[in-house]
Amino acid sequence: MSRVTILIIVVFAALVTVLSSVFIVDEREKVLVLQFGQIRDVKQDPGLAFKVPFIQSVVRYDDRIQSLDTPEQEVTPLDDRRLKVDAFARWRIADVVQFRQAVGGGDMGIAESRLSTILTSQIREVLGSVSSNTILSADRVALMNRIRDAAIVRARSLGVEVIDVRIKRTELPEQNLEATFQRMTAERAREAADERARGREAAQRVEAQANRTAVELVSEAQRDSEVIRGEADAQRNAIFAEAFGRDPEFFAFYRSLTAYERSLKGQNSTMVISPNSEFFDYLKSDRAQPSSRDN
Repeated sequence: MSRVTILIIVVFAALVTVLSSVFIVDEREKVLVLQFGQIRDVKQDPGLAFKVPFIQSVVRYDDRIQSLDTPEQEVTPLDDRRLKVDAFARWRIADVVQFRQAVGGGDMGIAESRLSTILTSQIREVLGSVSSNTILSADRVALMNRIRDAAIVRARSLGVEVIDVRIKRTELPEQNLEATFQRMTAERAREAADERARGREAAQRVEAQANRTAVELVSEAQRDSEVIRGEADAQRNAIFAEAFGRDPEFFAFYRSLTAYERSLKGQNSTMVISPNSEFFDYLKSDRAQPSSRDN
């Protein structure tokens, strides 16, 4: 073997050795340097890094935020109205050494499976402690925060940081929709009946008060009219009495004229009366009858 061939072999072996000892750390990943399966070094800063060739190996983990969709599940709130819940989470590897120890030599799928189990159990626990109306209302944000906080604590054993948990969809199962609709219809009908009953009660109170007020007003008006009529009659009688006292003959003449006016009307076709009656005293003579004062 010539020296040139040996030199080429040596250079090639050296080149392979150098290339085997150098690797690049991407800014989007974390790298573990393993030796016989044991962690020897952690590389997190981007750039060139070195390892012992042929003895040490490199395992790369994605350092970016990951998305995990939990499987659709049914939960039972406090009011026993079963709900179908679909959620998702955002997470990332916080401690790559602990993550490696937790999942072993498995890939990200194992970590996602274990994290999905944690999220599912927390969703059932938190949503099972409240009513369905709370889950379907604006208070759901507080419930998602509770699920996230509980998942953060349990996911630390995986070396994982749970950043956020969100409920994408919450709805009733198909078999419960009709029963729920009928119950809601019955509740609305009951509320409408209660409102109508309260309306009728209020109308009766208003009507009774109006009737009472009307009776009081009419009674007061009748009382005032009787008082006024009595005062008027008294004043009229006083005027008549005063007139009679001043001139009894004129008063008698006035009364006779009033009697003629009331009796001698067109509809009175027949009168049966004695010609010598006092009724005709003022018709028989053009002079007034002598008064008692003249005697």
